[in-house]
Amino acid sequence: MPPESSASGVGRLKRRPEFLAVAGARRKWVAPGLILQARRHDDRQHPDAGEVSLRVGFTASKKVGNAVARNRAKRRLRELAREILAVHGLPDNDYVLIARGETLVRPWPDLKQDLTTCLKRLKVWRAVPRPAEP
Repeated sequence: MPPESSASGVGRLKRRPEFLAVAGARRKWVAPGLILQARRHDDRQHPDAGEVSLRVGFTASKKVGNAVARNRAKRRLRELAREILAVHGLPDNDYVLIARGETLVRPWPDLKQDLTTCLKRLKVWRAVPRPAEP
């Protein structure tokens, strides 16, 4: 079975120990629309051979709202990861995107800027070179 989200170059964190390992790294940045946690891979926890080296997990607590609101917030975070993390996230890292109450109502460009700021502040931003002009 192929790894999930392999087309976008982003794998998924699914098990609780993976989320706890990222939280245990104690590297996070809080923005109005989301919280980003990051952790570099080490010998103890890393993707299996053949899986993508950039993985992301999503979470939304009951503080965000009811189940419908939490699912909508996670959908917005998944789309953010597809657009921003797949291109600008450093490989060999795990990321956890945590929804906040503002995630649901924040304008999309502002939410994208929040994730960009978080990546840069945690020093896990990968600048993509501009393609050569013909």
